[in-house]
Formats: sequence, structure tokens, C-alpha cells
Amino acid sequence: MRKRLKGNFMKLAYTMAPGRGDTDLVLQEVAETLMKRGLRVVGTVQINTERETDGPCDMDVKVLPDGPVVRISQSLGRESRGCRLDPAALETAVGEVQARLGQGADVLIINKFGKHEAEGRGFREAIAFAVEREIPVIVGINGLNKDAFLEFCGGVADEIAASGPAINDWVKETIGSTITV
Repeated sequence: MRKRLKGNFMKLAYTMAPGRGDTDLVLQEVAETLMKRGLRVVGTVQINTERETDGPCDMDVKVLPDGPVVRISQSLGRESRGCRLDPAALETAVGEVQARLGQGADVLIINKFGKHEAEGRGFREAIAFAVEREIPVIVGINGLNKDAFLEFCGGVADEIAASGPAINDWVKETIGSTITV
């Protein structure tokens, strides 16, 4: 069910897959499908690369539609348990997305509303910019930051199943039936 904001439908949705990295894969598939259909897709998709040594995977984000790819994780060593996010690298990706968003977009995809966004930084301004201009926004979230995301959007975002067809249907409904997704 679509939620309304001031008499209009809110063009903001979130998705969350249960497995580690599954949301990233779904959003990457959706971005590729939408771009093949001729839509101007702006935002980020996350690419995780497993490492043989020195701890968990490397995390990169590809700035849509055509890069750059920005490494947003720091290598803190195998025994490290702290947050591996490189805040400066994430803000580099944010700046790239905001520049592209200012040039026009049909859809904004943000790989994750994470800890950085929950604390008031990151992609929050890009999301707000797109919502104000009625550009459909799809955001990946995880259980840790779901409450912060719902607070940020006032609880008016649509929850979509973490599947390419479900998200593509939402985009088609949100943009209008004149497109083929």
C-alpha cells in the first residue's frame, strides 16, 4: 500500500534481505535492469569482495550510473571488532551522488541507510533532496538501523520485498505506467 505525504504519494521505499550481502545483490540487479530500460539511475550499489587474509570482506560502492568505485572499508586487521567504515571515503561517494542527482535522475538507489546515516550524516541529504523533487528513492536497510530510518522518514516509506521484480514493480507504479520495467 502506497503511503501519502501532504496529499501526494511518498516516493520513498526501503528493502531488507535476510542474508549478509543479499540486499546489495538485489539492488545491483535492480539498478542494472532500470538502466537497461533507459532510466537515469543515480546512487550507489555495494560490492563486497571476500579477502583471503586480514579479516572480513572489502566493501566498495559503485556510484551510479558509471562509477567511480569507492572503497568504503578500512583494513583494521584480522582481530579488529570495530566499525570498518571509512567515513571520508563514504562522504566522497555521497558528494559524487549529490553531483549526479543535481544533473537529474529518474530513480535514486542508496545501497544502505547505515550507522553513518542513522547518526545524521551520509546519504540523508541526497535522500531528502530526491524526495522533495519527487524522484523515487529506494534504500537498502538492515535491522540495526531500521528504526532510525523510519524515524528519519516519518514512517511514510513503503516496505518492498527484497526481490528485483517487486522493486521494479514499485518503480513502475511510482514513475507511471508509461515505462517498461
